[in-house]
Amino acid sequence: MAPRKNFRNQAKKEVKPAAVVNKNGVKAEATVAASGGGFSSTKIFTWFMVLALLGVWSSVAVVWFDLVDYDNVIGKLSAYDADGDGDFDVEDAKVLLGLKERPVSVLLREAKEESAVKEPDAVPTPPDDDVDGSQNTDVESEIQAAVPLPLISDGFIPDDSRDEASHPYEDENDAIDMKGELVEKAQPQQTVEESKQYNDQPGSLKTKETVQLRYNAEAESVPEPEADVESVLEPEADVEPEVESVPELEAEFVPELKENAEEQPKDKLKEKAKKKKPKLLNKFEKTIKTEIDAAEKLRKKGKVEEAVRAFETLVLQYPQSPRCRYGKALAEDGLAEKMLSNDMLQKAIGTYKEASELPNATPDLIKATLKKRAERQQFLGRMRGALATLEKLVQIFPEDVALKNDLGVAHLLIGDNKSAKRVYEEVLATAPSDGFAKVHYGFILKSENKIAESIPFLRDGLESGDPGTDDGRFYFHLGDALQRMGDDSAYKWYERGHQRGHFASVWQRSLYNVDGLKAQPWWMPKDTGYMDLVKTLERNWRIIRDEAQSVMDKTTGLFVPEEENLREKGEWGQFTLWQQGKKAGESCRSVPKTCGLLERFPEAIGCKRGQIKFSVMQPGTHVWPHTGPTNCRLRMHLGLVIPKTGCKIRCTNDTRAWEEGKVLIFDDSFEHEVWQDADSYRLIFIVDVWHPELTQYQRQTLSPI
Repeated sequence: MAPRKNFRNQAKKEVKPAAVVNKNGVKAEATVAASGGGFSSTKIFTWFMVLALLGVWSSVAVVWFDLVDYDNVIGKLSAYDADGDGDFDVEDAKVLLGLKERPVSVLLREAKEESAVKEPDAVPTPPDDDVDGSQNTDVESEIQAAVPLPLISDGFIPDDSRDEASHPYEDENDAIDMKGELVEKAQPQQTVEESKQYNDQPGSLKTKETVQLRYNAEAESVPEPEADVESVLEPEADVEPEVESVPELEAEFVPELKENAEEQPKDKLKEKAKKKKPKLLNKFEKTIKTEIDAAEKLRKKGKVEEAVRAFETLVLQYPQSPRCRYGKALAEDGLAEKMLSNDMLQKAIGTYKEASELPNATPDLIKATLKKRAERQQFLGRMRGALATLEKLVQIFPEDVALKNDLGVAHLLIGDNKSAKRVYEEVLATAPSDGFAKVHYGFILKSENKIAESIPFLRDGLESGDPGTDDGRFYFHLGDALQRMGDDSAYKWYERGHQRGHFASVWQRSLYNVDGLKAQPWWMPKDTGYMDLVKTLERNWRIIRDEAQSVMDKTTGLFVPEEENLREKGEWGQFTLWQQGKKAGESCRSVPKTCGLLERFPEAIGCKRGQIKFSVMQPGTHVWPHTGPTNCRLRMHLGLVIPKTGCKIRCTNDTRAWEEGKVLIFDDSFEHEVWQDADSYRLIFIVDVWHPELTQYQRQTLSPI
């Protein structure tokens, strides 16, 4: 029997898959076989064409519908065009790497563009930005003080020329009357608690700038060294204050009112609220205002070198433009501060003068320029040159009371109280309520020992609240005058001065202070850290006494009368060995043993804010209550010849007596008073020492008193 066939298997073997033809006429089987399961070359070409068409239509859509801001993208690349030639090349790279300076034209162009972008239509800008004087100005800095003496960056070391021109306003090298010692914010010139010269007073007028001057001495902070002490002065907070673009001129600062505001007439309050707009641009300069603004913008941003170059370019283009030259002077002034260069500052002073003398300068610009010149002259210690500049200002603007007040202070700064008094009498004749003139006039009267006459001027001036009156010296002298008249209201004014921040307390009224020092009226020797010195003085007191008595003969002339106007009555003589950390002439030749004992104590002989001296007081002497000028020292009294009764010293409310051979130590920045009611003379040895909490660096850098 024939075997049966497996038709199912046979069918599987014999049946061939039907060739599938795709839309392109290509057999799928062949395609798969050829590519091993991938795409054929024909299909790759197809997809390439599809993608190409998509790209074309995407580009058309981007352009048609403005989907990308090409101008903005390309515009950002202009930031790398540093030399302004329209492209980015090697020269641009040099500028960006700091190997080449940017052209002035580019700087001016950028400043103009920025100024145009930022220039608001309705929002007022601060006075400092108001180049053409179109904004109101706050003039506290111009009229609060005599002439604002900027506390510029710590580094100007004034020249020491003593050749003073007789007067001329052209004097570019005015002689220096006072050195602008810049280690501290303010400093006195003498050691006296009270003297007849304005610049010798506690709180003497010195430099201080935010944009304003305050007469009162502020707490002195001495930084730890970061640079050469000789070339770096103490930064006053903003070490690099921005120089004001528009000087503060005629506008009146509204001061603090009296405790009862209703006491001031309404018309006076309105008058003080008014602000005058200074006009610094003449008619022509208004047409180039954009260029001036662009250069000014550089200066205000602190780019002083670029600002100087920009203004120099403008001065070359417009040599008869006072405003361009004034801008150049301001830029040079700022550069002098940055460079710590007196030479550059002197150049700025000269440029100020040039600007004021150009034709077509507006009155406000002349005033601003000369005031700036005067204050910078004062900063360099060129007091007589500043005086001449201010006299010229008063001649040009005879009705300006503030300028006359400035002139009065300039006279005081060179010790010419008589001329200052005449100026303030003229001011008070035309402006009897001027508080600034009143306090200064009262100050002068008190220096003439016209105590009763000085009180109403000092009191009324302080009560006026006028700019420049809130000054520790005026509270100091009003209180002192009232005390000498037996008026207990003195302590009310001392308290007010304390509340205003001028005094550490009602009792401690020194004006040249370092913050944070331990403050107490009486000290024990062990608390000072100077036990070696105390023991040396007490062990050798007889040697010291004998040498002092050997030079007490009046015919020798070694003891001189006290000249600080501190005595109510009696006789008080002193013989000084060291002062301000230096030997006083040949004094030690007369008392060699005493000086030899002190040579090994730097805390005493190196105390630049103190003295070492003998003090003899005759019977019937009374010394008014007074305070020393600084909290940076302690005062030692060694008893040499002490009567058994009648001699005493009060410090605050604690009264003590001396003993022969014993040392008393007190802080003379606190109020103290002395009586000598014995029947024979009292002789003591006074040794001032640094406050023990002062660092070595502070002792080296604090200015002398």
